[in-house]
Amino acid sequence: MSAEPDTPPGGDGDEVLAVMPHLAQLSNAISRGRLTEHAMESAGIDVDRPAFSVLVSIHLAGGPLRISEIAEKMQLVQPHVTRQVQQLERRGLVRRIGDPNDRRVSYIEPTDKGKAAADRYARTLIGWFTGAISHWSARDRADLGRLLARFADDVTAHLATLDDT
Repeated sequence: MSAEPDTPPGGDGDEVLAVMPHLAQLSNAISRGRLTEHAMESAGIDVDRPAFSVLVSIHLAGGPLRISEIAEKMQLVQPHVTRQVQQLERRGLVRRIGDPNDRRVSYIEPTDKGKAAADRYARTLIGWFTGAISHWSARDRADLGRLLARFADDVTAHLATLDDT
């Protein structure tokens, strides 16, 4: 019996198939639950969810980004990101800074107010997830972090091969 084209050598994919319902359960629980809204409320900023996602993405980047870089990181189209950045600018959460080498280019960075809001949001999420697994052993928590990071990196890299074909 030969393996399917997307099945790894030496495996039949049953282990991955068994995980899929759990991934769907987790995705639904997070997206349908009030966790994101609760964290946004804790941040004390009144912007829509997509704009807040852009703010958090810029903040986590650790430095100013061009609109095209934000769009690429978030896998969104540039016009959508531009609208979200404009909303954030109006609220004083991000600012544009010019490129000294090219006046046509501007970078987006969070203001102090934007950084503080993104930090409050992150602290709320971290506190919630920490509480959800607080009864786990230190080893289990470390294994989750290590394996989840590895899984995210590998899935992202593998998905990039779809773009190449």
